Amino acid sequence: MTLFERYLTLWVGLCILAGVGLGHLAPAPFQAIGRLEVAQVNLAVAVLIWLMIIPMLLKIDFAALHQVGEHWRGIAVTLFINWAVKPFSMALLGWLFVSHLFRPWLPGDQIDSYIAGLILLAAAPCTAMVFVWSNLTNGEPHFTLSQVALNDLIMVVAFAPLVGLLLGLSSISVPWQTLLLSVALYIVVPVIVAQLWRRRLLARGPRVLAGVLTRLGPVSLAALLATLVLLFGFQGEQIIAQPLVIAMLAVPITIQVYFNSGLAYLLNRRLGVAHCVAGPSALIGASNFFELAVAAAISLFGFQSGAALATVVGVLIEVPVMLSVVKIVNASRGWYESRSIPS
Repeated sequence: MTLFERYLTLWVGLCILAGVGLGHLAPAPFQAIGRLEVAQVNLAVAVLIWLMIIPMLLKIDFAALHQVGEHWRGIAVTLFINWAVKPFSMALLGWLFVSHLFRPWLPGDQIDSYIAGLILLAAAPCTAMVFVWSNLTNGEPHFTLSQVALNDLIMVVAFAPLVGLLLGLSSISVPWQTLLLSVALYIVVPVIVAQLWRRRLLARGPRVLAGVLTRLGPVSLAALLATLVLLFGFQGEQIIAQPLVIAMLAVPITIQVYFNSGLAYLLNRRLGVAHCVAGPSALIGASNFFELAVAAAISLFGFQSGAALATVVGVLIEVPVMLSVVKIVNASRGWYESRSIPS
């Protein structure tokens, strides 16, 4: 892991402090940035999100899809968790904790917005950090690449309907035009741009692509951190008034990570999948594409919404929670292989 990746939670925490402080001391610049919108899309955030997402998608080789059949059981488990379990389990946890258990301590007018943010966070599987998690568990690299490529293709067509369904089930108004625009801007366009750029770089040799990816890594994370400063610049007053909101939103997010990773791990073991596939399968099944979630939440509900705050909490706890899952997967390898049959 790079320095930025290893200490991502620290950088996020510092950005929270910086955003809250700057938003409190100098609100005018943040308000000016917030007004830079075209068709409900904030231009500053759009640029930052593209800087985040395109370098990540540049790593994806869709040619790897031909390898899907080689590890079909691990692929099937991960797809089941990503698209049939995780979004629905998050909606359920949001309903349980946000709508009921924590309701007395949360702003009443933001309850639905918080749940919407949690749904957005869980509706798309991670496409970038999973390569780090897979490497830390000695995961099968071809499985990880083919799984991520397949998930990216599914996201293009499934993200909007899935989010719309879950928001509807939660009785949250679905702004379909904005949702579809977000999918086009933050999934379809970046995928096309990244793949065209990747093809041109590979035409000059694999080393050229590797060099560009190395240089773009810090740019991507810097754009994420800049987005967080903007978000918390708008959220500052609310956070100062109710600092426990972040801790309460972290509870369902943390539970769903352990639940989904554990379920994927156990299903892979039951099916006799090799540990080098089961590890990344569990990690892909549990992690979230928080960059997309942040962008969609801002587009759909605005900078100052509870939805935007909920997605940012996902960023805050992503690294420490996922590292703990990596540790569990590595420590349990002997137990896992005592019954599994390598595939």
